[in-house]
Amino acid sequence: MKRFHIALAVRDLGASIADYSVRLGQRPNVVVDGKYAMWRTDLLNFSINQSAERAGQLRHIGFEDDSAEGFTSTPDVNGIEWEHFSAKAQDERIVEMYGVPAGA
Repeated sequence: MKRFHIALAVRDLGASIADYSVRLGQRPNVVVDGKYAMWRTDLLNFSINQSAERAGQLRHIGFEDDSAEGFTSTPDVNGIEWEHFSAKAQDERIVEMYGVPAGA
């Protein structure tokens, strides 16, 4: 499976989780309290991280791809960071960057 990935910075993680859960029709698959949340839908991998100074800004885009090996990140010609990763590689990176998700 291949999912488009988009990552945003948000002001308030809790309020954003509530809002985006309604918009996406499901609760996040991963939550690291006070830091990060991620939803995996059939077509979309959507993540947010709390960063008040960057609230509303695009952090990066890319693809979650079951056939990807590892995790890569490269800028496009406009300076936008594009990531390409497997679900397993992203899950490992979440723990590395933000800590162990709640309930994990």
